[in-house]
Amino acid sequence: MKNLLFLLTLTLMSFRLETNKITWVAIGDSITYLNDHLAETGNRVSKGYLTRVSDELKFLNYINKGYNGWTAAAVAERIESLEVPKADVYTVFLGTNDWWAGRPVGQIEDYKSNKGYSTFYGSIAVIVNAIKKLSPKARIILITPMQRADFVYIADKNNNAYGSYKEKAGQTLEDFADAILKIGAESDLKVIDLYHDKSLGLKKLVKFKRLKIPGTGNYKNYSLKSSFNIPFNPQKDDYPYPPEAIQMTYDGLHPSDSGNQVIANKLIKVLSSLEH
Repeated sequence: MKNLLFLLTLTLMSFRLETNKITWVAIGDSITYLNDHLAETGNRVSKGYLTRVSDELKFLNYINKGYNGWTAAAVAERIESLEVPKADVYTVFLGTNDWWAGRPVGQIEDYKSNKGYSTFYGSIAVIVNAIKKLSPKARIILITPMQRADFVYIADKNNNAYGSYKEKAGQTLEDFADAILKIGAESDLKVIDLYHDKSLGLKKLVKFKRLKIPGTGNYKNYSLKSSFNIPFNPQKDDYPYPPEAIQMTYDGLHPSDSGNQVIANKLIKVLSSLEH
């Protein structure tokens, strides 16, 4: 009987501790989604940034609301049907897919006037306002998109895209990062700026890109800059990022273990203040 009472007490204490945890909802794209789908990284990532943060900050329970390939506009358009739960803190980590899709970044006035999801500024306004309506006292943290090298999807070489060193539809990825910074200043929201973090700079995303030397069948490890004018044929060429090319990303876009740790460290610094 005493043993039974002891076990019951431990169970109740464990439940109480669990329910006292702070709930963190992470809204994002594939960088967030992959945290719970590591097989889709070709198992090149052992632990995503969400897990790294929650492993360090035991008082946090994360809920992954990352959507593979989604833009901020897609999230904003569907925000009411995504079953985003009430929480204590939210992170919003979007923008890289909006840039690549050529969606207009817009102006800060689109955010101020809650214009809607036709622009990036407006999309973030829809998301932020939906969060505030759902959990008025919750803390909202915005994260800028990180720079990107040439992306080649590990499971399908035909899915590839050039990096943020060039404009897309007349816009730079930095335009979208700067939009997040301006929104943070406008609404007094904390911003974690990954785009301008030197440890995630363009030259540190991959060690090299392995491509065929033009006119030959031989491969060479090119630096990112020197690879700009070297063609890549996804139907015939080998995957250009072997394991030894991994640096802050494993495929030119998605963070590796090292990249995820950089993101996690920044979040840990901010979220550690939430501990009761």
